Amino acid sequence: MTPFKLISTACICLLLNTATISQTFTRADSLRGGLRDERTCYDVHYYKLHLQFNETEQSITGSNTIHAIKKSSSSFLQVDLFDNMTITSIKDSRNRNLSYHREHHAVFIEFPSGVDIGQTFYFTIHYSGKPLIAKNPPWDGGFTWSNDKNGNQWISVSCEGIGASLWWPNKDHLSDKPDSATILLTVPANLYAVSNGELRTIWPGDNYQTYEWHVSYPINNYNITFYLGDYVHFHEKYQGIEQDYLLQYYVLSYNLERAKKHFEQVSPMLGYYEKYLGPYPFPRDGFALVEAPYLGMEHQSAIAYGNDYKPGYDGFDYSMLGLNFDYIIIHEAAHEYWGNSVSMEDIADMWIHEGFCTYSEIIYVESRYGKEIADRYAWSWQYRIMDDEPVIGPYHVNYQGSVDMYYKGATMLHMLRHLVKDDERWWNCLRNIQKDFRFRVTNTNELVAYINEQLGNDYTWLFNQYLRHKRPPLLEIKFQNKGKDTHIQTRWTDSSEDFCMPVFVMDDNGREYAIPTRAGQWTETIVKRSKLSMRNLDTLHYYYRTK
Repeated sequence: MTPFKLISTACICLLLNTATISQTFTRADSLRGGLRDERTCYDVHYYKLHLQFNETEQSITGSNTIHAIKKSSSSFLQVDLFDNMTITSIKDSRNRNLSYHREHHAVFIEFPSGVDIGQTFYFTIHYSGKPLIAKNPPWDGGFTWSNDKNGNQWISVSCEGIGASLWWPNKDHLSDKPDSATILLTVPANLYAVSNGELRTIWPGDNYQTYEWHVSYPINNYNITFYLGDYVHFHEKYQGIEQDYLLQYYVLSYNLERAKKHFEQVSPMLGYYEKYLGPYPFPRDGFALVEAPYLGMEHQSAIAYGNDYKPGYDGFDYSMLGLNFDYIIIHEAAHEYWGNSVSMEDIADMWIHEGFCTYSEIIYVESRYGKEIADRYAWSWQYRIMDDEPVIGPYHVNYQGSVDMYYKGATMLHMLRHLVKDDERWWNCLRNIQKDFRFRVTNTNELVAYINEQLGNDYTWLFNQYLRHKRPPLLEIKFQNKGKDTHIQTRWTDSSEDFCMPVFVMDDNGREYAIPTRAGQWTETIVKRSKLSMRNLDTLHYYYRTK
């Protein structure tokens, strides 16, 4: 997802969450975010979702068939559907009605009879209703019912965070990706319907027609989406590093020529990402940009594009460097790697999506404009860090941490790259994450342990500080010039107990010195034959406070 507009102004140890959260959580939060027997007792491997739209009433009628494997002997299983939506029936594979009851947005269904542990089963939920309307898409999720400038219906949905269950019934927990999905959309005949994956067929009708789309890879529930509008389509073939795939573009009819020119930046961008992150994760389904009635969203293989063919973020370059690339294209496309392929298992760890994705913008900037500009671009992130609460939120209640997951998360990774001081090892680490965690869910502890192993050092202290503490550490530092030498005393305060990042200074001849520094302990380092002061601190690559 794009960052919220507010921020545009202005041996492995177990990582303990030190967040202080004033939020009071309820039974409904636990039902939405927790993993209990009713959720862990089955593993979804396929959804078949069918929707029909009533644009006049702003309502939908639909069904979802859930194919799964039974994992334990629980008597009930939980699916999720917002309680403003009406369930008309739930039937098993023999068309027998299944008993169920509802609590908040959770639906508890009696397990179909005769299903043994390890056996595949399926059931179908029929439902209807008026989904929530998004107040501020894509951040405040729901449906967007709008019209293009020609008066044609233009409809879509965005639901990251709030959850896909606001509009269709599913096991709405990030820990369980279906292996594949089919989305059927029955829409007025004058509209074109776009969804994720590959368009298999269009079933024509007099007043309505049905589009059948198929996703052949694991997918997060919130990434399953649709777009209805007066679309035209063009495509090109892309030669990937492992295999060729299609780049698809669905744009409003009057924007066709504009889009053809503007989207020329897509192909080189994918080249940069494949070089540094590895092969594009979803070649069978292709890569697509779909013009949307909101700014942007990383819907897998069908990215929402709403930046109005402008450079920057809605036409503004927040780095103030005069760069002319389209931020929404570059950022949301990086989510195909971070978020869509490598995914968090709890929304509290959303930095895995947004921190790595924001950092990946560096790949594009450095490849196109060079290392110096890329460092300045990364430095500009520091002015958008709010330090309002920890990046990681509380687990199991569907609550994400600070919006700093974008810029503080990315800044932390930029710092780590410069601490490693070995770009070959650094980029191999990111490529290996993409290879070894492809189509998987993960969490902070597992991923940090993996990164430490890949980089050959324990950086738990870095992740602990910048993800689990509200503020960056405070560096207390003293410079004393004695003769030709400089005596430097340093210590970290207001930090985690294990924080031990060295402080880097560079003299006027370009020589860099790493000053060992620990939390709470004064250390003294003598730099021979150099006159150094605060101005020699490397604050371009590192984010901390000074005293």
